[in-house]
Amino acid sequence: MIDTVIFDWGGTLVPWMSLHAGEGWRAYAEAAHADDPDRAAEAAAALLSADDARWARVRDAHDAFTVAHVLADAAAEEHPEAMRAYRAFWEQATITDPEAAPMLAELRERRLRLGVLSSTSWPGSWHEDWLRRDGVLDLFDACVWSSDLPFTKPHPTAFRAAMDAVGATDPARCVYVGDRPYDDISGAQGAGMRAVLVPHSDIPAVQQVPVDVHPDGVIQRLAELPELLAGW
Repeated sequence: MIDTVIFDWGGTLVPWMSLHAGEGWRAYAEAAHADDPDRAAEAAAALLSADDARWARVRDAHDAFTVAHVLADAAAEEHPEAMRAYRAFWEQATITDPEAAPMLAELRERRLRLGVLSSTSWPGSWHEDWLRRDGVLDLFDACVWSSDLPFTKPHPTAFRAAMDAVGATDPARCVYVGDRPYDDISGAQGAGMRAVLVPHSDIPAVQQVPVDVHPDGVIQRLAELPELLAGW
């Protein structure tokens, strides 16, 4: 019997939106160096390079990181106004799928534990602000963000952290729902969970890792999840 469902955030609870990370760092750099376009351009390039290097380490070693790490790697100071500009750029890609709230409410009526586990460099408070804005934060028992962890998905300790946060004890009674075959599906199954794939994200080639994996279920819409789980 399933007693816990844990969700990925970007590409799953929030539909995928293809935006270039360099645009976000450009917004940061232009706010930090508003009076010096040349310096802003140099800073944006350095920040993107540092960000790319950190995500390569996520792909290869599952090392978690934060925005502060990127700034330090690029020898850039944290600038409050620039951070607000950076966050504002990305907010367009943070809108929760409208099907999430009724789907989550139905799962809660079944007394399932619900959680979020996301690989992210952004502060957890940002994500929770967006979930609260969209009226779904209170539907989760706990949310776990890799920016608060030493490792990202697919490392098993990330999945264990999410289980601990929601009070789950048996991975065989847990389901993970995500959009990435390597990070989400193979990671969850490697941790002993069942895994459901939402196959709509246009994952950049540099972030993909070839993997021979077979999800326990596939859904095209979040609204399909309760019916799928009812048969488990």
